[in-house]
Amino acid sequence: MSNALTQKILITFGFLFAYRVLAYVPVPGVDTAVIASFFNGQGVGDMVNMFSGGAIERFSIISLGIMPYITASIVMELMAATFPAIGQMKKERDGMQKYMQIIRYATIVITLVQAFGVSVGLQNMNGAVLIDHMTFTIITVASMLTGTMMLMWIGERITQSGIGNGISLIIFAGIVSGIPAAIGNTMTSVNTGALSFLAVLAMVAIIFLTIFVIIYVELGERRVPISYSRKTIMQNQDKRVMNYIPIKVNLAGVIPPIFASAVLMFPLTMLGSSDNEIAKAIADTLAPGGIAFNIATFLLVVFFAFFYASIVFNAKDIADNLKRQGGFIPGVRPGEHTKEFINEVASRLTGSGAFYLALISTLPFILINSIGAAFYFGGVAVLIIVQVALDTMRKIEAQIYMNKYETLGAVGL
Repeated sequence: MSNALTQKILITFGFLFAYRVLAYVPVPGVDTAVIASFFNGQGVGDMVNMFSGGAIERFSIISLGIMPYITASIVMELMAATFPAIGQMKKERDGMQKYMQIIRYATIVITLVQAFGVSVGLQNMNGAVLIDHMTFTIITVASMLTGTMMLMWIGERITQSGIGNGISLIIFAGIVSGIPAAIGNTMTSVNTGALSFLAVLAMVAIIFLTIFVIIYVELGERRVPISYSRKTIMQNQDKRVMNYIPIKVNLAGVIPPIFASAVLMFPLTMLGSSDNEIAKAIADTLAPGGIAFNIATFLLVVFFAFFYASIVFNAKDIADNLKRQGGFIPGVRPGEHTKEFINEVASRLTGSGAFYLALISTLPFILINSIGAAFYFGGVAVLIIVQVALDTMRKIEAQIYMNKYETLGAVGL
């Protein structure tokens, strides 16, 4: 392993360690025991707690997690797809910097709104707030804004200087940090007789089956064959030429479930902290585990799968590059016909991938919840863990290969 790769891995672990430390820094002026008892067993509390790495039950300064940033990213992606000027801004180098700056400002606004809602909700909880309410609101909003901005900065630093996508790794670390507690709760339930040993075996089987299905589908791809003219082959004898176009079954990756979770958690956090009876009724209806929540998750995942796949996969660019390189798909004319063919293949795969993502995001949770799990478990959590692990492994392998080529180049010189 090269020094550069070792340094990137150490930087990544260092920032993730800082993230876990922040999860134990509480907002001043609260009784954390009261908050923990309130969120324990609450559907939305368990879900938010999972994504925040247990920060919400401690009412940490990063209780909102990275979700405000993700919500802001969703809004900007939708605007980029709707307004051509914003979409063009995203494609340009200088424009991309402005695009990311807008996301940061939007994150601040969303964080302020959510933090204010949470502070007001806690003031209506008996014994939760220990100081003056006005002072508590100011401290809470300032603390949570600082925490979210620090998380956003950590995520961007990991992406730039470490290994993997920083935002995804933060969510990954938060979910993984809850695994020991989940195992402990399950063992306690078995010892007290609240959960049978057969039920535990059934849960383990569901989890491993979910992991197997995710790995199988995520590594699956459709390889569209490519042929080249004789002239192109002769000109590139010393170069590696791709003889197929790999199109993944799940083009959108882990983004749709994360986006769907962010969209659902934003209103649930606001409604759940309100003392209004109508707001509470809506929050109860949309609580994780309910029919409405599962239907909403299913539909949102399907929507974001198609939406994000249309952004990350550009058939026109592939067709144009193929034509410039003198390549073609056997039986398909270059240019517009190639673009239409690739689009058709990608659309069919995206349909299958969207249905797979929606099932993974809902079905495991329904099955395990029916067994009576002593912890919150959803397919989204497993999907994120497996996806981020696979993506990070690919980037580590790419870094290793790049270092080898650089070494060989230096030796050749």
